[in-house]
Amino acid sequence: MSLLWRNVFGQKTGDDSLAGFLGSIPLFAEMKPRDLRQLAALVHPRDYDDKETVFSEGDPGSGLYLIRNGRVKIFTRDSSGHEHEIAVLEAGDFFGETTLVSPAVRTASARTLEKSQLVGFFRADLLDCMEKNPRLALRLLFGLTRAMSERLHLADRELKRLHHALHELQAEGQD
Repeated sequence: MSLLWRNVFGQKTGDDSLAGFLGSIPLFAEMKPRDLRQLAALVHPRDYDDKETVFSEGDPGSGLYLIRNGRVKIFTRDSSGHEHEIAVLEAGDFFGETTLVSPAVRTASARTLEKSQLVGFFRADLLDCMEKNPRLALRLLFGLTRAMSERLHLADRELKRLHHALHELQAEGQD
């Protein structure tokens, strides 16, 4: 699995309830049990069939997905229609978070690899939460910021590694 998509903060154990599952996700690690119960009332669990499209590259994005069970493939397509896998995500992972606070088109596609349960949390849910429970919304946004920051740091390290490798190849080619 790509480091950028890995559940970067680990997973803590919890009960089997929706609130318990949410508490195991790094985005919500700072939340108290009461917050998790309130969040559970805002999210949208949905069962997906094997090989069902969650969203496609170019679709308008409106929020994130948490994988409660199953596996999801994140991929792009080239101009010939061939798929290029970016990551395979598993239970406890999340994806699509960049569109939660800022409307944008999806830069990749997501499709289940088996029967899966995903939990959606969308911009409209966040806006509603900000109005009704600003403290909870602040914790949500803080967790999102932490996760995105960690992914940006990992991406930066990977870009630097690739840049150095390319520089070394170019230097070898000049010899």
